Formats: sequence, structure tokens, C-alpha cells
Amino acid sequence: MDRQIEPNKNALLRRLAPADLSLLVPHLRDTFLELRSPLENAGKPIEFVYFPQNGLASVVAKKRANVDAEVGIIGFEGMTGSALVMGDDRATHDCFIQMASEALMMEASRFEAALETSKTLRPFLLRYVHAFHIQATYTAMVNARSNIEERLARWLLMCDDRIVGNRLGITHEFLSMMLGVRRPGVTIALQVLEGRGFIQSRRGEVVIRNREGLIDLADGGYGDSEAEYKRLLGDLEIQPQIVA
Repeated sequence: MDRQIEPNKNALLRRLAPADLSLLVPHLRDTFLELRSPLENAGKPIEFVYFPQNGLASVVAKKRANVDAEVGIIGFEGMTGSALVMGDDRATHDCFIQMASEALMMEASRFEAALETSKTLRPFLLRYVHAFHIQATYTAMVNARSNIEERLARWLLMCDDRIVGNRLGITHEFLSMMLGVRRPGVTIALQVLEGRGFIQSRRGEVVIRNREGLIDLADGGYGDSEAEYKRLLGDLEIQPQIVA
């Protein structure tokens, strides 16, 4: 590889067979994705596939205008463009950046060509798609059966898994949309978690102080889907590799 591409910052690319990775690398390019950058639009053709290297993207389902909720999170463990892996060319939901991210991106047409060329790339990436769907089913279960504090604890843990450090740049307003609850409920839930010493909440920022406490509070909502990711894709340590 003679290009300055660092696929090892994305844990999914790190898991690819060398032959499959070699099909993608010539078409990958570095990009920086600002907050709220749109990656996919519901019902629209997918133009690019993104492999985040840090930061976070949210997959958001809409019931109608201004009535929406997050159904999945994508960080450096994954990719956008799941529909392409399954043979479709259109996004089911909106996907946008919720924490600014460096990423590798490639044209959807190039990605589809790689899927057709390799006998192993699509089957492997289907395992990732399945893992993401497991995450989404747990989100549905937690949203239906857990209280706001438990849901918030799980969401913070999932974000903490995907960033460098323990500081999440996030507003109460954005949290209310992600969790599908009213903003006053988010404020109270943050106060509860802070009062128990699990987090420190500041204006536009949440600092994780006690992961084990958050895991206990999540009450089974966190951990199973994360274990399934490792089972399906291999137990590579899900930590971002910083390359000097």
C-alpha cells in the first residue's frame, strides 16, 4: 500500500482478510465529518460508505417531522452502508454525525464492485450487519422496558466504548432526541447519575466517572449485544489504535 491510509483505526477494517482489505484500500480516502453531517438519508440512494475512525454516528428513525429516535450507534467498530451489503442501494433511516469524526470513505459503486469481486467480503460484512441489528433490537427492548436512568446509562456506555477518553460532547437537547424522551426528563436523569457518582454533567459535556456503576444501573441492557459483536466478528480488542 503506497497511500497514507490507516485502516487500523477502524476495528472492522482491521478484521478484514488481507485480500478483502486490499480491494477497498485503493478507493478509501480520508475525510473529517463535522457535527450533524448527513451520511445517509432515509429512502435515498447511498452515495458513500463511511468507516469511522473516532467520533460517533447515529442511525435515526422518524415517525414524522420532529418525531424521531435513535435506533443505532456506529463508531470505529463499524461502518455505514449496511443496505449495500444486503443488496439494496437505499438507506432505511437517516444517519448523521453526532460527535465529530475522522473517517475513511469510498464511493458506493466502488464498494459494491468489491463485494462482487470477493467471495468472502460480503459474508464477513453480513456478520457485522447482523451484529448491528442485534444492537438495534436491544435498543428497542430497552426503550420499551427500561426507565430513563437505565436507558441513559446504556447509551453513555455505548458512546464511551466508541470514543477516545471519557468525555462526551453532548447537549441535553440532543440526548432527549437520542433517547426519545423530553428534555426535562434527560436533565433529571443526568442529575440522578451524577448524584450517584457515575458521571459529571457539564454544559454540553458528560464525563464518565464510574463505568461499573453505569453497567449495574443499565440492568442487563448493556453487554449482551457487545458480546455478540465479538462472537460474530472475532475477539479483537475494540479500542481505537492511534497511529503517530
